[in-house]
Amino acid sequence: MTVQLTDSLKKIRERTVFRVTVLISLIIILILSLFISTALGAYKITVGEVLRTIFVEREGLSRQIIWTIRFPRTLVAGLVGVCLSLSGVILQGIMRNPLASPSIIGVSSGAGITGIFILILFPEFIYLVPPVSFIGALSTTLLIYALAWKDGINPMRMVLAGVAVSAFLGAGINALLIFFPDRVQGVVDFMVGSLAAKTWKHFRMLWPYTFLGTALLMLLSKQLNTLLLGDEIAIGLGIHVERVRMIFIAISSLLAASAVSVVGLLGFVGLIVPHMARLLIGSDYRYLIPASALLGAITLIFCDTVARLVLSPMEIPVGIIMAMLGAPFFLYLLRGGLKKNA
Repeated sequence: MTVQLTDSLKKIRERTVFRVTVLISLIIILILSLFISTALGAYKITVGEVLRTIFVEREGLSRQIIWTIRFPRTLVAGLVGVCLSLSGVILQGIMRNPLASPSIIGVSSGAGITGIFILILFPEFIYLVPPVSFIGALSTTLLIYALAWKDGINPMRMVLAGVAVSAFLGAGINALLIFFPDRVQGVVDFMVGSLAAKTWKHFRMLWPYTFLGTALLMLLSKQLNTLLLGDEIAIGLGIHVERVRMIFIAISSLLAASAVSVVGLLGFVGLIVPHMARLLIGSDYRYLIPASALLGAITLIFCDTVARLVLSPMEIPVGIIMAMLGAPFFLYLLRGGLKKNA
C-alpha cells in the first residue's frame, strides 16, 4: 500500500512539473512572439532594433513605427486572444460541450449588435462601446440560458438555442447595415474582425477587462473543476450550482464583449484554443486557464502577423486568417463527435 501511494504521489508530482514546464514554455514563446511580430512588416526591422527601440531609443523612424504602430497593435492582439480563449474555456466548461464558444452560441453576436448600434447611430459615444457590448453579451447569454432551461440545462439544447439567437441577431446587424449604408464604411472591419489601426488607446481600453476577468477565473478555477463532476456531485460538495454558473456566464460575457468592442466579430479563437490547450496540459482548470490565455495570445499574434505579411504591403483582416484556420478545425470536431456517437 505504501509503495502504491508513493508511486501515485510521484506521478502527480511529475504531472505537475510537466504542466509548469508547459506554462513556462508558453510564456517564453509569447515573449518571443511579441518581439518577432513587432519586427516583421512592410518596413523590415530586426529583433535587436525592436529591443533597442523599445528600451533605449526615444526618437527616429524605427521608434515611430514600432512604438506608435506595431507594438501596441501586437499587445492588443495578445489581449484579445486572452479574452476570447478564456471566454471559450468557460463556456465549454459550464456547458460540458466541446463546440461551445462565444461566436458559435451567440455571445459575440450580442456584443456585436450593441457595439455596431453605437458605431452607426451614435459614433460620438464610441467610448461607450465596451460597457454597452458587455450588456449586450450578458443579456444574450441570459436569454440563451432561459431558452435552453427545461428542468435544468441540457448542454446541447443551450448550444442550439445559441445558434438560433445568433442567427436572429445576425439579421439585426444586417438590417442596421442596410438601413444606414452611408455609415457602413467604418463598420466593415468590425464585422470581419480586424486589428488594423489599433493603438495604445485600445490597449488601455482592453487591459483592465482582461486583467479582471483572468484574475476572477484563476480564483474560481476550483469551482469550475467541481462543476465538471456533474450538478449532483457539485451540490453534494456544497456548490450552489446555478449561482456559480451565472457568475461564470457573467465573466465569459465580460471577456467576450471587451474583445468584440475592440476588434469586432472575430470568430473561432474561443473554439480552437481551449482544445489546443487541453491537448497540451489536460483538463484541470487551475492549469488550463493560464495555458489557454497564453496560447490564445500566441495564436492571435501569429494570425495577425500572417495577415500583415501574406499580401504585404497590403494587409487583410485577421478574422479571415482565423476563419481559414478555425473552419477546418470545427469540421474536425464535428466529425470526431459523430464518430464518438456512432
